[in-house]
Order: sequence, then C-alpha cells, then structure tokens
Amino acid sequence: MARPPCTATLLHEDARVRVQRFDFEPGAETGWHTHGHDYVIVAVTHCRMLLEEPGGATRIAEFAPGDAYARPTGVEHNVINDGDAPMSFVETELK
Repeated sequence: MARPPCTATLLHEDARVRVQRFDFEPGAETGWHTHGHDYVIVAVTHCRMLLEEPGGATRIAEFAPGDAYARPTGVEHNVINDGDAPMSFVETELK
C-alpha cells in the first residue's frame, strides 16, 4: 500500500539557503531522495521518524521539539512519520 506524501512548504530561498517546513500526517513519507546540499533540521513537533536507507536498512530516529541535527550532502533516504500524531520539522539547506 502506498503511503501518503508529506507536505513541503517553502519558507525562504535565496542564493545561500533554502528553508522548507515539512508536515507529515501519521504514516506520510517524503519519498526517496538524495540531498544535494548540507542541511540542518529543527523539529517543530515531537518527531518519530522511520528512515529507510539504501540497501534495505531502516532505523528509527526521535527528536523533541526544538532539537536540531545536521547532515552532509549526499544523504539518501525516505523519511516516514512512524508516530501516531502529525509531525513537523524545518529543514535549512546550505547552498
């Protein structure tokens, strides 16, 4: 069964950064993607993410509201809301 897509809302973009808010209903996903830039995520809500990774690996990542983390260019994954409530985070890509 296909998962519903999350919603991405562009908040700001200029020559240096792109800032988007991602909102997920329970079970929603980003779809497979590869990050073309270094990026920083800040959780808006509690986030329980199921991360599907290349080669079939999966893992759970949990973040409290306000938590932040950074990842480098080239990360490939599908992010799924594995919780029972909507989740949101803001992603800032460093161009």
